[in-house]
Amino acid sequence: MSQSVTDTIRALLAEHARLGTDVATLSDTDDLYAAGMTSHASVTVMLACEDEWDIEFPQQMLKKSTFASIANIRAALAEMGVDGAESAVSA
Repeated sequence: MSQSVTDTIRALLAEHARLGTDVATLSDTDDLYAAGMTSHASVTVMLACEDEWDIEFPQQMLKKSTFASIANIRAALAEMGVDGAESAVSA
């Protein structure tokens, strides 16, 4: 079964971000830090993304804004060439 990149990001957030809000209720542009994600949790999300797509976030992407929203995470994945991430970013 194929899962979209956004769905996978949401699943990873649900498992690793320790949000105070159900990830299903968040829009793609909602601020994940405002929803309760800590800096420590964002590192856990980053590592989960790296494991999921067999990538490594480059140094210039290791900043708070990269993980501030689902849309930002997807954009970073698209920039790294993850299949399926780019189509949602251009929409």
